[in-house]
Amino acid sequence: MSDLVQLTKDNDVAIITINNPPVNALSPGVPEGIAEAIEQLQKDGDIQAAVLIGGGRTFVAGADIKEFGKMTAGKSRGPGLLPLLLKIEDCRKPLVMAIHGTAFGGGLELAMAGHYRVAVPNAQVGQPEVKLGLIPGAAGTQRLPRLAGVAKAVEMCAEGNPIKAQDALQAGILDRLIDGDLLSGAVAFAREVAGKPAPKTCERKDKLGAPEQNAPIFAAAREAARKKQRGMMAPLAAIDAVEAATKLSFEEGCQIEQKLFLECLFSDQSRALIHVFFGEREVARIPDIPKETSVLPVNNVAIVGAGTMGGGIAMVFANAGIPVLLKEVDRAALDRGLANIQKNYANSVKRGRFTQQYIDERLKLIEPTLSFDGFSGVDMVVEAVFEGMALKKEVFAELDRVCRPGTILATNTSTLSIDEIASATSRLPSVIGTHFFSPANVMRLLEIVRGQATSKEVIATCMQLSKRLGKIGVLVGNCTGFVGNRMFGPYRREAQFLVEEGAGVEAVDKALYDFGMAMGPLATGDLAGLDVGWRIRKEYRHLQKPGIRQPFAEDKLCELGRYGQKTGVGWYKYDEQRRALPDPEVTQLVRKWAAEAGIPQRQISAEEIVDRCLYALVNEGARILEEGYALRGGGPMWYADTVGLKTVYERIREFEKRHDEIWAPAPLLKQLAEQGRAFAEFNKPRTATA
Repeated sequence: MSDLVQLTKDNDVAIITINNPPVNALSPGVPEGIAEAIEQLQKDGDIQAAVLIGGGRTFVAGADIKEFGKMTAGKSRGPGLLPLLLKIEDCRKPLVMAIHGTAFGGGLELAMAGHYRVAVPNAQVGQPEVKLGLIPGAAGTQRLPRLAGVAKAVEMCAEGNPIKAQDALQAGILDRLIDGDLLSGAVAFAREVAGKPAPKTCERKDKLGAPEQNAPIFAAAREAARKKQRGMMAPLAAIDAVEAATKLSFEEGCQIEQKLFLECLFSDQSRALIHVFFGEREVARIPDIPKETSVLPVNNVAIVGAGTMGGGIAMVFANAGIPVLLKEVDRAALDRGLANIQKNYANSVKRGRFTQQYIDERLKLIEPTLSFDGFSGVDMVVEAVFEGMALKKEVFAELDRVCRPGTILATNTSTLSIDEIASATSRLPSVIGTHFFSPANVMRLLEIVRGQATSKEVIATCMQLSKRLGKIGVLVGNCTGFVGNRMFGPYRREAQFLVEEGAGVEAVDKALYDFGMAMGPLATGDLAGLDVGWRIRKEYRHLQKPGIRQPFAEDKLCELGRYGQKTGVGWYKYDEQRRALPDPEVTQLVRKWAAEAGIPQRQISAEEIVDRCLYALVNEGARILEEGYALRGGGPMWYADTVGLKTVYERIREFEKRHDEIWAPAPLLKQLAEQGRAFAEFNKPRTATA
């Protein structure tokens, strides 16, 4: 038997234990071990029933995702999980699946093949494959509707969200909740059902519904998927597979599921989402910071500045249960900040994201203040004042004076030098950048910016803290704009150039939205506040190379007080619900400014819009990678690899001929394209340069 699976006995009940830490994934060896255990207990005349349980902290958290990569690389998949699950179902002795922790994906498929399922009250079950651009591939879409009914199965397979044990019991996925010790409770349950006919999930039909009942369920699910998961093929494939369960035999339904699963698996969408899955885990690994690096306690924080960013950051900490001192310079600014926080929370209650009780508890954690009194007692300070070096240095000099030694001093700057800000203090190792993206309480990315002297303990603390805050912390080096904004700059630069050259504001945003971006680049500027970028450009204007074209339309909109959503007008105009509406006045203004600047107007295709904006991202990303300010390539680099770096490089050369040196190809891009290599292969050792 596999070392990953053990078979023991409790008198007349066999116990199969999966021990494949950390999450008991169904890696090679686990299915084989379970199959062998089933064969052995079938032959043992003393055994009346069996329990299958996960060792360690969980049942089975899913399939081994690395196996999907092997399949797309053309390596043999082998028989997959289906034969094992049929063997479990065909077992003549009742098999009880005992669930703690999570039974996700292949883990839930395994559990549903058992004859009974029991769980501890805090367990969770789910079919999250859709979040990887996949659907269940081992009869999950066929067994789940047989246990939980069509509506619940469609919801779980198409949306991918887990459900709690109590909900799973009510839905019919679980047969009993076990209070106290799971194994002894599961063994007792197994004795109750021993000697009775073992019910096969695949033979159940009573919850599959009639076509007239199911039709509105499938129609509503497809409409919701097209709205909420725009452009994604997996949610619709999951709905199709569940529908097959209601119309075909179990065997035919499994064949449909397999066909749809493979179509999803070999799609660019799934490959991209699997890349993201591994990327989010990889960012926590930092070559020069060992896993055992000690971390500092962060039990309370102070935030300087209660504007859009400061208020959002206060919510992030409060949502994680961390008390916050929120400081402003005067009562009016503080009241405005608190009102915005309350408004944001009220919107979350309206949307059903939080309960009022939860909000009331969060608000109690945010203590407003007009002074630095109390800062001596906090573990960390996050500065979130306006983006100006002089002001930030003034704040940090004051923090150096009032905070106790060892306090982490973090700046939310989006572009300014961490080292220069740190120079205003006498504690360089304690200073770090924590760049939250706007809106801070929504966006998951958090850039953690190391300065030349930032200590490893402070970096390790902030990386760990990012998880506690529900963020994806990415360590980056200290260059202008760091990584996110440094790449975002050329992306939005091209969007503005395109509008100045004749493309419509809506046309630019639509082309990139249709490509798959959550928002167009101009609408994104309106959301963040056009004045933020304007202030940064003024700060760095002295560094601009003379004679190089710079976009001007956005600065001119700011001069007219059009800052975006916050003022009701920017690239778009906004109604009371902050819905964007086209503004003909902007079109007229840009045409007038372009004529004054001598920029000829022309028709611009959606293809050119996408190529110019995305390849600007890629080209700048290549420079950042080569300079060592990022440890690894991200999404845009992965996209460039899928297009082919030779194709990307040649297109960038075209843009260089047309738009001069601003489009000079990054040396790394040129090198990899000429060598026929990809960004994925570029793996020079680096530590995110300070």
